[in-house]
Amino acid sequence: MNKIEYEKKIVKKMIEIYCKSKYARKDEICTIYSELNEYAIKKLENCPYGENKPFCRSCTTHCYSSSKQEQIKKVMRFSGPRMIFVAPILTIKHWFQK
Repeated sequence: MNKIEYEKKIVKKMIEIYCKSKYARKDEICTIYSELNEYAIKKLENCPYGENKPFCRSCTTHCYSSSKQEQIKKVMRFSGPRMIFVAPILTIKHWFQK
């Protein structure tokens, strides 16, 4: 799996965790955040760094609009600490990419 596909998987999982906790949706991303997931995927696919993409927080090119950036920050702050319990292998791989 290439780095972009891997990042898409992580973002989707984080949004799923957020939606399941906040909106009690057990089997899908809620409507509110499905748009954010699509937006994140589009941005990842069009990342100018490609496979050399740094983590978003350390990237010098911020490609998210300010409203989407705030949404994804909220999701990541909430879901990040919970990822180890929900997707431990994915989380450990992500840690080692740093």
